[in-house]
Amino acid sequence: MSRRRAHEDDDGYERAYRKRRRVSENQEIEDRLESLILRVGEKSTSSLESNLEGLASVLEADLSTFRAKILRILTDCAIRMPEKCTIYTTLVGLLNAKNFNFGGEFVEYMVKSFKESLKQCKWDAARYALRFLADLVNCHVISATSLLQLLDNMIDTANEDNVPQVRRDYYVFAILSTLPWVGRELYEKKEKSLDHLIIQIEIFLNKRNKKHHNALRVWSVDTPSPQVEYLDCLWAQVKKLKQDNWAEKHIPRPYLAFDSILCEALQHNLPSILPPPHHDSYEYPMPWVVFRLFDYTDCPEGPILPGEHSIERFLIEEHLHSIIELYHLERKDCAAHLLNFPYKLKIPLEYCIVEVIFAELFHMPTPRYLEIAYGAVLIELCKLQPSTMPQVLAQATEMLFIRIDSMNVSCFDRFVQWFAYHLSNFQFRWSWDDWDTCLTLDEDHPKPKFIRETMLRCMRLSYFQRIREILPPTFSKYIPEKPEPDYKYAQEAATTLPGTEAAHKLVVSIRQKCTPEEVLAVLKDLPNPRSAEEGDRPFNPLKIDVFVQTLLNLGSKSFSHSFAAISKFHYVFKILAESEEAQICILKNVFELWRNHQQMMIVLVDKMLKTQIVECSAVANWIFSKEMTPEFTKMYLWEILHLTIKKINKHVIKLGAELTDAREKLARAESSDSDSDEDETKKKPEDAEKPTEEMVEGIEEKLESAQADQKHLFLIIFHRFIMSLSEHLVKCDTDGKDFNTHWYKWTIGRLQQVFLAHHEQVQKYSSTLETLLFTQDLDHHILEVFQQFVSLRA
Repeated sequence: MSRRRAHEDDDGYERAYRKRRRVSENQEIEDRLESLILRVGEKSTSSLESNLEGLASVLEADLSTFRAKILRILTDCAIRMPEKCTIYTTLVGLLNAKNFNFGGEFVEYMVKSFKESLKQCKWDAARYALRFLADLVNCHVISATSLLQLLDNMIDTANEDNVPQVRRDYYVFAILSTLPWVGRELYEKKEKSLDHLIIQIEIFLNKRNKKHHNALRVWSVDTPSPQVEYLDCLWAQVKKLKQDNWAEKHIPRPYLAFDSILCEALQHNLPSILPPPHHDSYEYPMPWVVFRLFDYTDCPEGPILPGEHSIERFLIEEHLHSIIELYHLERKDCAAHLLNFPYKLKIPLEYCIVEVIFAELFHMPTPRYLEIAYGAVLIELCKLQPSTMPQVLAQATEMLFIRIDSMNVSCFDRFVQWFAYHLSNFQFRWSWDDWDTCLTLDEDHPKPKFIRETMLRCMRLSYFQRIREILPPTFSKYIPEKPEPDYKYAQEAATTLPGTEAAHKLVVSIRQKCTPEEVLAVLKDLPNPRSAEEGDRPFNPLKIDVFVQTLLNLGSKSFSHSFAAISKFHYVFKILAESEEAQICILKNVFELWRNHQQMMIVLVDKMLKTQIVECSAVANWIFSKEMTPEFTKMYLWEILHLTIKKINKHVIKLGAELTDAREKLARAESSDSDSDEDETKKKPEDAEKPTEEMVEGIEEKLESAQADQKHLFLIIFHRFIMSLSEHLVKCDTDGKDFNTHWYKWTIGRLQQVFLAHHEQVQKYSSTLETLLFTQDLDHHILEVFQQFVSLRA
């Protein structure tokens, strides 16, 4: 009996081993197939054609066992590696020629992926899926008639009424960006249908509203490089392609080598595909303006840069953008892949790369990725290509500096930040003397302001003494002030100040590690220079003055020392900051002490917001106060405003996510309670965490309160902008002077920047803003900024 059991055990083990081995072998084959499919088209000793032929045979042999896996991998590759589109369409074409049923299944799978991407608002994925389906027409997998039917359906979608223009724009852009792949085939087989499609697109484009165009431009003038809105630019490129009989020189077409095999295959018809109807929750891609820096005259001898209206320029740029998208988290890989661009011998590659990276950096309203990512990639490119890349980048910087007079304020900020970061990685070396023309310009002019702001930014990345050595003696006026506190109670004239004695007592007390209560005792008897009639909630500005300046001066050694001081005496701050006016007084004293150290100002205001010493509305009103007028055109002040807005935005987003989560948990809890009356002992431990209706209502109230604060903040900011700008315009009109001063350009630019940088949040209150602030009787220069913003998502 024991022998039999032992034999049975051996047999069971054998069966399990065989099963495991079979699963393991299948997994190995699947992994090998995936690797072969992913790597096709990479460098190899064999030609691409022979690799594709061999891979098609391997896949066809494994279709019976791994059909689902092969379908999934091919569809993923089609969408995730758009630059290898024609390689994979050729592979699918060869498989379709060998196995018609598989070709049909693949088309079905691809159509499903296309429709899902549209439903889930994965706009790029949907566009790549459409491109792939179109290229399958070239491989005789899909009929040209059924593709044209799909494109006609998309044009119908673009002509719908009562939907946002951004939705209609997307569908036209998707069609136009697909035509370079399939235009020639449609021209040869269905010329009349293609012409009808082109006419429909032209009619659509002629009716479009482009109010948003000026808000998205990098420069306010068109010379020397025109700044064309993205759909108009692509339309001009497609029209030029049509004139050239749809012949382009950039897309590799490996299927041409297999034409005799592919043309024998049976074709599939696409099913009727109707794009999903618009839903209010859908967010469509925003419009943009195509960035141009170089033309063929800027590039030295060598390959010629394709013209701005050639389709090749669009194809090259799209390919480079997709490389950045794929590798932006790994700067070294990104730089290496950009320099290994497949068609680098046909184009001036370094110029194309630099233009595309600056296009990403200056993209409005915000860059796709962190600004520092682009700076890091440019540094890697200079290291990998030291013979040419630094010169091209220097040329680009020079061209940007020459055109800085008309540069968008947001792009000006990004240019400053990138240039300072770049200098910090190359020992701060630059040929400053080439820019000596700016020495005679008004200090609010963008050129001297660029140098001054760059030096201030460099100081954050280095130290004061090093910055003094960077600039030549003639540029000495652009060297920042020494970043140290200006503590008025330690100066010679302090003896006449009313708070000096209390300030000295306070220094002694704090150094002796006193308590917050003891600090209040020292401040207690200070006279209030402010009468009760000045406000409903009077406060003592002298107490705030003595306390804030003395405490922060004692903590001036570093950010950490200042933070420790604020944390220890947080209670005193809260007692003194009893009203918004008192909070503004605190901010005024922080500025008075640290006016020569902008970074300290930013960090301290941020800390006071986080510790709720000051409210967001107080910061906004302080920024627009009379005392800050001399600082109004400086970058750091707007940095403070944006971090203030971001703080309240994050709070609203966090509460919104909490509310959604709580509602979902509550709904799940209610449905599970109604579905089963299980024993209490069987309930899962997490059931104890289920929110109650009261808890959900509590979060709703918090969210409503936060949204009210957010709306109030935007109303304050826009109201103060309108007041400042209107006052300027009226004064210039009265005095008979030109209103378009440097101050006006900076201020109107900052208004535009607030709209664009926080467009998702401001959009929610656009109707309120239109009713209360941006009314038709407002000066058209200010109103136009608001109308451009509204047009972005119209």
